[in-house]
Amino acid sequence: MLYHLFYELLSSQISAFNVFRYLTFRSVGAALTALLISFIAGPALIRWLENRQIGQTIREDTPDRHQTKRGTPTMGGTLILSAVVASTLLWAEWTNPFVWIVIFVTLGCGVIGFVDDYRKAILKNPKGISARAKFLGQCAVAGVAAVWLYSLPGFDAAISLPLVKGFHPSIGWLYVPLAVVFIVGFSNAVNLTDGLDGLAIGPTMTTSAVVGLFSYVVGNAVIANYLELKHVPGAGTLAIFCSALMGSGLGFLWYNTYPASVFMGDTGALALGGALSTVAIIIRQELVLVVAGGLFLVEMFSVMIQVASFKTRGKRVFRMAPIHHHYELRGWPEPQIIVRFWIISVILGLVALSLLKLR
Repeated sequence: MLYHLFYELLSSQISAFNVFRYLTFRSVGAALTALLISFIAGPALIRWLENRQIGQTIREDTPDRHQTKRGTPTMGGTLILSAVVASTLLWAEWTNPFVWIVIFVTLGCGVIGFVDDYRKAILKNPKGISARAKFLGQCAVAGVAAVWLYSLPGFDAAISLPLVKGFHPSIGWLYVPLAVVFIVGFSNAVNLTDGLDGLAIGPTMTTSAVVGLFSYVVGNAVIANYLELKHVPGAGTLAIFCSALMGSGLGFLWYNTYPASVFMGDTGALALGGALSTVAIIIRQELVLVVAGGLFLVEMFSVMIQVASFKTRGKRVFRMAPIHHHYELRGWPEPQIIVRFWIISVILGLVALSLLKLR
């Protein structure tokens, strides 16, 4: 909105407003705006959740220390989503379809998570919505986004492979089902990571920074061609969305850090995973997200390995899955697990950034 108001309408009269044409300026503005919204609205949201006793339900099979968290306000993901969407709409170009696709997936996955949290925290149904209903809802949201993206004028369904120079094969209509699998899978991966105070939001910010930088690069024809990346016109605007995600995540972490005053719940976790994967699909950097967000995938695959091993051999590979619970049962203090996982996420983010030049 500010871009259309100050740059398109007023910059010809006031030259200072030309600054709104720069993505870097608007990305910083989006991050600060989302951070400010989180700081201002956070305490009010937490009080509202506490007054209505909208607290976290804890499964009996989790480590004993988690039972003390029962009743902590949840559904804090509404704070993240509100800050991200408001900040993005304030600083991004409304004429860019990529912005609306990402917002659609973010809110769509957020609504699914909200319904699940509502059933758990308010209706006191510890199971929430069924896994089948959640999966079908995610597939519907991802399917609409994938078809929307595929139908955009000029879309060529090409993929980009790190370490491979000038190779961008087009996979045609297969792009749609693969995009659905990627969005749904990553959405659930982030959700599985959200098991300790601040564990999911830290790597989300790191991954957002990496994906946001790649968005800016592939959206700039000169830089993309120099680095031999596939140029995606208009993708640079997604750097604004990623910056808003970092700002809102930082603001939420203020209240979610150990010991947490509020949890994001499925409302936030499903939406964050869906948002990051959608941005990666648009900028054709899915494998970069796999590297930068590798911690989320480790959490997801630890669950898959545990289930497969127990069903086929009757034995568990880990003491408990997802893998952060395994380290809890080994005696690691919760803050130690969180910080070490954050460090791993930063390392993976740096490795992903190296793919900018490695071709």
